[in-house]
Parts: sequence; structure tokens; C-alpha cells
Amino acid sequence: MAFCGGFMDKAKPYISMISLQFGYAGMNVLTKVSLNGGMSHYVLVVYRHAFATLAIAPFALFLERKVRPKMTWSIFFQIFVLALLGPVIDQNFYYVGLKYTGPTFACAMSNILPAMTFVMAVIFRMEKIELKKVRCQAKIFGTVVTVAGAMLMTLYKGPLMHLPWTNGHAQPSGGEASGAAGVDPTAREWFLGSLFIIIATLAWASLFILQTHTIRKYTAQLSLTTLICFIGTIQAIAVTFVMERRVSVWTIGFDMNLLAAAYAGIVTSSIAYYVQGLVIQKTGPVFASAFSPLMMIIVAVMGSFILSEKIYLGAVLGAVVIVVGLYAVLWGKHKEKQEQEADAKAALPVASKGPDGASVLQGAATAAGDDDGMRSASNGRGAGSASAV
Repeated sequence: MAFCGGFMDKAKPYISMISLQFGYAGMNVLTKVSLNGGMSHYVLVVYRHAFATLAIAPFALFLERKVRPKMTWSIFFQIFVLALLGPVIDQNFYYVGLKYTGPTFACAMSNILPAMTFVMAVIFRMEKIELKKVRCQAKIFGTVVTVAGAMLMTLYKGPLMHLPWTNGHAQPSGGEASGAAGVDPTAREWFLGSLFIIIATLAWASLFILQTHTIRKYTAQLSLTTLICFIGTIQAIAVTFVMERRVSVWTIGFDMNLLAAAYAGIVTSSIAYYVQGLVIQKTGPVFASAFSPLMMIIVAVMGSFILSEKIYLGAVLGAVVIVVGLYAVLWGKHKEKQEQEADAKAALPVASKGPDGASVLQGAATAAGDDDGMRSASNGRGAGSASAV
């Protein structure tokens, strides 16, 4: 029994992250069906984050009622910008890119996020460049390769891939697809969709950088997420009123549109945040991020089965290149974390006998300083990874 308990305890992070990838994949497929069915992506963003706010607010109010920091104008402004970057800019551009391309392509392009975040962290001096160290060379190499993969997917479409399970699918007549089937994008739509996804990823990377700073002052993570989702909902409503003049776009019934909004809000903006946060606390952000390419594979299979999505050679080749670059960056971050942990252990205070026979702790000041640095770095990485939900 003890063996089974130990095995399950070690397997929980793996089971949790694999389950999350299925959750993310389902969100991409359901959203694609909803957008193809005519739902406005502006309205979808509003309903998604409204559901997310309602789902996570009770937990924030109850669990963090005694530890919630005081709100200041500076923190409120940062939360306002975070809501603008995440729920408004990122989600709207991502949904347009998803509509113009497809779930598989959008997921593959999203894998450039770690590399883009690394570049911005270097610009804002949150990451140090030490070219003589292999781990730093791996991060730089991975960043360049990831960007190259994204460019390959954007500029090269290539021939259609004939997958075994798609051979029997009937093609829509007249070159048109039904609401559930994928529409074959034109070259212009393919390019615009790629550009929109890159802009969305840039906004999400910017959110990581800003939240790294915000969460050090506002440490109640559930409350912070609730506020971001709530303010993002209000901002998204304002954007929708400007961009959509038809009152009918707000109509939603017990249909695929409601399912897509509720699923995206509750599963991928609430439950996923909590589960991934627990995994990051136990294993670190490198472990959690390493599962993101699995979502791309799941989406490719689900998209081709459910949506009859067409997959092209350029998307496959670009996805492979992006995954190689992604794991190079993650390997570099993993080695960096190992070095930091080794330095922290080396700086731990050692008890020795003083002249009067009393115990004296040596190196305490150094250890305390290193521990502060480790906490700051951990807060930054943890905030970024948890918010990627």
C-alpha cells in the first residue's frame, strides 16, 4: 500500500498536466466550432471571462480573505493593464487567428511563448546573458530556432498532409464547409491569422513580464486572477460595444456558443489555473511548460477527426522546429534552476562552536540574501506559468 501511495504521489503531477492538455485542446476545438458557426469573438471573450470571474471569485473571497494585500492606485493600474493585455488583446487576436487558420496551427504557433518571454525578460534585465555558459547558449539557440519555426509556419504552407483517419472524410461540396468543418484558408487569411497569433503571443508574454512585478506586491494569486478576469470582462464589454453595433450578437442560448464560453472560462481560465499552480509549486514551471507541445498533438488529432481540419506540410515542419527550440529553452532554464539550487545549498549556514562554546551560524547573511533572490525568481516564473492558463 505504501508503494502504491508513493507511486500515485509521484504520478499526480504527470496525470494533472496531461489532463490539462486535453482540457486546453478541447477549448481550441470548441472555440473553432463556435467561431465557424458565426459567434463574434468579441462576445466570446466577454462571456468567457465572465464565467471565469464567477467560477474563481468565491474561492478568492473565502480562501484569501485574511491574506489579501491592500489595494493601491499603482497596483490597480497594473491590474488594469494586465486585464487589457490578457483578456482583451491576447484573446481577441488569438481567436481571430484561430478562425483564419485552425486549432492545430494556432496551438503550434503559441509554443513560441517561452522564447518570446525570454527575449522580453532579457530586454527588461530579468534574465542575465552569460554567453560562456552552456545553459545560456541553449536558451539563445532555442529562442532563435523557435522564431525560425514560427516564420516557417507563417510563410510556407506546403502540400496537404493525407492522414490515415482523414482519408474517408467527405469533402464539402462547392468548396464551402459547414459550420463544423474547417474552412480551407486562403494565403492572405493564412498570413493574417499567423500575424494575429504572433501579436496575441506578444501580448501574453508582456503579461508575464508585468505580472512578475505585480505579484511581488499583490501576493494573493486567486484574488489577482479574479480582478484581472473581472476588469478584463468590463474592458471586453466596452470593446464589443465599439466593434459590434448589432444587438443580436449578444444573443446566446443553450447551444455550442454557450458551451464554448462556459468551457473556456471555467476549465481553462479557472480550474486549469488552480491545478497548474499546484503542479508548479511542487515541480516548478519548467516541468509544467514541458507538456505544452502535447496539446498541439491532441488538437491535431481532435481537429482532424471532429472538424475535418486540413493539415499542411509547412505546419508540421514548423511545429517540429518550434518543439525543438522550445525544449532547448526549457533545458537551459532547467540547468539554470539546478545551478541556483546548488548555490543556495552551498550558502546554507553551518553551525560551529564559538570561543565560549556556544553555537554560531556562519554564512547566515549570505544564505538569506540568496534565499531572497530565489524567492523573487520563483515568484516571477510561477506567476508567468500559472497565468498562461
